[in-house]
Amino acid sequence: MMIGLSHYLAVAAILFTIGVFGIFVNRKNIIVILMSIELILLAVNINLVAFSAYLHDVVGQIFAMFVLTVAAAEAAVGLAILVTFFRNRGGIAVDDAAVMKG
Repeated sequence: MMIGLSHYLAVAAILFTIGVFGIFVNRKNIIVILMSIELILLAVNINLVAFSAYLHDVVGQIFAMFVLTVAAAEAAVGLAILVTFFRNRGGIAVDDAAVMKG
């Protein structure tokens, strides 16, 4: 049995759904929200690479590298903000983030 395009799309759809549910179900924990965003970006990368291989074009793989770069920057900046917020407030509840308004 060969793994085809539909298998990759099914895995990406499952990951995307888990990521969206993770954001909507758990609105209290910011770490879970960041992990859910990473799952969504991973699903997008799987789609980009799968279609790139299916169409024999490198453009999808190049876009996937850009998405990986943005995801790494988002994780680094997000975690830096969380560490600073935790040091200042003593907790990282999402409801307390409204205090950060300038």
